[in-house]
Amino acid sequence: MRVALVSEHGSPLVSPGAPEAGGQNIHVAALARGLARLGAEVTVYTRRTAPARPARVSLGGGVVEFVDAGPARHVPRDELLPHMRAFAAGLASRWRARPPDVVHAHFWMSGLAASAAARPLAIPVVQTFHALANVKQRFQPNSPGLGERADAEARLAGDVAAVVATSRAELRELSGLGARPRLTRVIPCGVDTELFRPGRPAEPRRRPRLLTVSRLVERKGVGDAVRALALVPDAELVVAGGESDRDPGIAVLRALADRLGVADRVDFRGPVRHRDVAPLMRSADVFVAVPWYEPFGIAPLEAMACGVPVVVSAVGGLVETVAHGRCGLLVTPRDPAGLAGTVVRLLGDERLRRDLAEAGRARAVRHYRWDQIADRTAAVYQRVVTQAGAVAGVPDSAADR
Repeated sequence: MRVALVSEHGSPLVSPGAPEAGGQNIHVAALARGLARLGAEVTVYTRRTAPARPARVSLGGGVVEFVDAGPARHVPRDELLPHMRAFAAGLASRWRARPPDVVHAHFWMSGLAASAAARPLAIPVVQTFHALANVKQRFQPNSPGLGERADAEARLAGDVAAVVATSRAELRELSGLGARPRLTRVIPCGVDTELFRPGRPAEPRRRPRLLTVSRLVERKGVGDAVRALALVPDAELVVAGGESDRDPGIAVLRALADRLGVADRVDFRGPVRHRDVAPLMRSADVFVAVPWYEPFGIAPLEAMACGVPVVVSAVGGLVETVAHGRCGLLVTPRDPAGLAGTVVRLLGDERLRRDLAEAGRARAVRHYRWDQIADRTAAVYQRVVTQAGAVAGVPDSAADR
């Protein structure tokens, strides 16, 4: 099967920590590799952000193709919509020459471009949103363009051949947008359980260590972790994330740490390459992720795979990933005092930390390996390709070419 993955801003070649890079980049890269291992011919299409890049780059058995749409440099995600018509035209020109069997769009703007390019060619489109405007609206109501985005997401949810949600919480949101239940599947994000696995701490610690790995935007709750640290005596907090050491988010958090008198116990690491995240996680006593909302949340899952106990907000997909009291602990978002109390209890109970760590690792291996995620996703592709062939009057054997 020829599979096209479309990720207009989330290039699989860009590590988290680059501008606006995060879980979507990890997801698309790992899914592409997993599908290639299953025998699919995989091409990832992303927007060109550097003029000197070659047209095609290899990626774990597949390839990445860069599409010219707007200036060949980083453009903030909220400013990309005017370039999606050019992005769609670039996709269409490639697919007319050699059409894929199925297109899987990641994020709403990718869905707009992919649908526009695929519809005239009768190529089925599968959509994963990764985040939804109506959820963002509740927590960041002043964000620009949410009304237009919400309308576009509702159209896509009702028009595409299938929708893949990353959690049951997202599935409930999608049902309100008009996604058809029989064409919607829940397939979570995954984790590389070979890269993220238990092992000895990679670096020495002077005191108990809390760790968070996150983009440094307010809704991710890193500020709440800093506030909680003021109520957790003798512990340190390592913050990995940001686009550079000069990230404005680091400046805001550093000023907060200064005001709270904990600046000497907060270690800002800046951007960390994805392959270096696992050893950093293994150095922590507790991994903390307390966003205000979260469609899924890959970093806590990676910590679980490393055998590190996690404390996370009881929001979105995290409620499903982390079974409270069995493989991690859930806390109320935006409650630094409650977070501090949970962390103090966990740091004081070595047996509980060990039990949560072992159960977290087992859960990650049992339910979230990327080979499982790729296999389940490929089953969705097979179903929509078969249905598209049947609608066109083509025998299933031909649709399976």
